[in-house]
Amino acid sequence: MADAFENILGQPKVREFLRATVAQDKVSHAYLFTGPAGSNKTLAAYAFAQAVMCPKGAKGPRGGNCGACDACRRIMRRKHPDVRYFAPEGAGGYLVEQIRDIVADTAFAPIQAKKKVYILDRVDLLGTQAANAFLKTLEEPPADVVLILLGRTRESVLPTIVSRCQVVPFRSIPASEAAGIIAQNSGASLEQARMALAACDGSLTRAVEFLKSNERRAFRTRVLEVLGCLRTADDWDLVGYAGELAVLAKAPLDVVRAEQEQELAENADFLAKSAIRQIEARNKRQLTAKTFESLRQLTAIVRSWLRDVMAVCAETPELVINVDARGKVDEAAAAADEARAAAALSAVRRCDEAISYNVSPETCLDALLFEVRDLLYETTSPARVRGSR
Repeated sequence: MADAFENILGQPKVREFLRATVAQDKVSHAYLFTGPAGSNKTLAAYAFAQAVMCPKGAKGPRGGNCGACDACRRIMRRKHPDVRYFAPEGAGGYLVEQIRDIVADTAFAPIQAKKKVYILDRVDLLGTQAANAFLKTLEEPPADVVLILLGRTRESVLPTIVSRCQVVPFRSIPASEAAGIIAQNSGASLEQARMALAACDGSLTRAVEFLKSNERRAFRTRVLEVLGCLRTADDWDLVGYAGELAVLAKAPLDVVRAEQEQELAENADFLAKSAIRQIEARNKRQLTAKTFESLRQLTAIVRSWLRDVMAVCAETPELVINVDARGKVDEAAAAADEARAAAALSAVRRCDEAISYNVSPETCLDALLFEVRDLLYETTSPARVRGSR
């Protein structure tokens, strides 16, 4: 079986560096992976965790992992209790209390493995106060802890954080190359690969997974159908659409929650209460992350459709990505102009911000659909049902 490093698409230098690091037994205590969204930093972090923790393959000639043992399978499914993923819990970034909890957690012994790996996403959103609470642990973590920090650019991360990590730069992958990589790894056409890439906000890994999921592709189709109905929709229609899309966005969480409950039930008899609490906390974080991921996919689909509308308005129809929705894109472009489409794109950004502030998804989507309709088609609603609910 190929090792997990093979799945780090579009990053050959990173792949070989991480392989060599493990093969030569030169794993450091802290790494900073830097690169734009969609450059496969998160996947690389989990692949590195597999290589570090695999009891069979970590010291192999290529520095990979076996991919078949229980540890590898759990890490691949993001179910291993000793591989912890964290994202900012505050609207503006990491909270000081969140960092203190992570620091306190590093002092506990691993639950199943000999090491623990902590993956902290978006450390460019780690402010000075929260960073100060983390510096000592980052410089000298417990011997059984490996820290992997993920950030957009080296410059966006505080110098005090950068100086304590080994920096691993990820390159920006051009859209045309990314589509080719996705097509090669999924068997999809280039056209389908471009649509998947747009629906997944530029993430190669999620785009490949998206193309393999009938449910996610059907979800995209429904979002595009709703957007195509905005011109003739009344206020009550939009309220109904918002509720429907909120439910569809949450659908994948039911599967994740069921898997978590089953796993905990299978292991409850063998784990101490403290270990169970740690797993429950990890499961809660995973559900939160999945919720945001699903909602971000929805807004990414809306964003890609609006960019298509802008492309047609700008008389560059060859740039349209959602070719299967071309008829409704043309209809919207005929009614709007570039300025109104740009304003609608700003509404999507505001929706993303509201979601990050933990505003109800249905409320966010309700407001977004109303704004997009009113901006594109210059609709006015003197007595909106939203105000009377």
